[in-house]
Amino acid sequence: MIQALPGLRVISCLGAGFDGIDVSAARARGVEVATTSCALAADVADVAMGLIIATARAFVGADRFVREGGWARERYPLGRSLGGASMGIVGLGNIGSAIARRASAFDIQVAYTARRQVEGAPWTYFAELAELARWSRFLVLCCPGGRETYRLIGENILSALGTDGILINVARGSVVDEAALAQAIAVGAIAGAGLDVFEDEPKPHPALLASPRVTLLPHIGSATVETRQKMAQAMVDALVSALEVD
Repeated sequence: MIQALPGLRVISCLGAGFDGIDVSAARARGVEVATTSCALAADVADVAMGLIIATARAFVGADRFVREGGWARERYPLGRSLGGASMGIVGLGNIGSAIARRASAFDIQVAYTARRQVEGAPWTYFAELAELARWSRFLVLCCPGGRETYRLIGENILSALGTDGILINVARGSVVDEAALAQAIAVGAIAGAGLDVFEDEPKPHPALLASPRVTLLPHIGSATVETRQKMAQAMVDALVSALEVD
């Protein structure tokens, strides 16, 4: 498409990632590429924290337990505390940094991995993803999608996360090998998962749908009235800036 548009000057994407854009081809042509990641970072970070709390404390199951009358018969199983827990963040961009700041307010220990150490970031840096996973109780994905991160989280990383670990994905479904995740949860290789994105949306792996240890959302990270308005404006602003329109 880029080749078919000789007058193309800017690509402005209504979203956080570049994974739907051939950035190399655009840059080779001198075409500016912009996203709206700054506008949506706060709401996506809120959803990530919501998934962490909901999964660690099994809120969805607890709601069902009350509605179905279980409370009158027995006590609900214990959850896991957030305070003092360790959180590893994969990708410390706008969203990852916003999650880290929120996690600190919950007294969660934060570390991260990224393509390179982020200058000035106050959190511990791990050069190796597997080492970060071993350190983490919560492993939070907010890295870009695309070829470089395709199925970055597979059996080996899930094994490193371990039986007390919880995987949180607010990045792209393509970052996780969903069949491997479903198997890890089924056999208790990890404790659970909170997912807002999936490999084949809107069709999560059937085993994830069946598991009570998985919290599932329909890709709603940026889905608020306020943020969608900000995203639309940011998209227009990028066009206006690149085209130098008054």
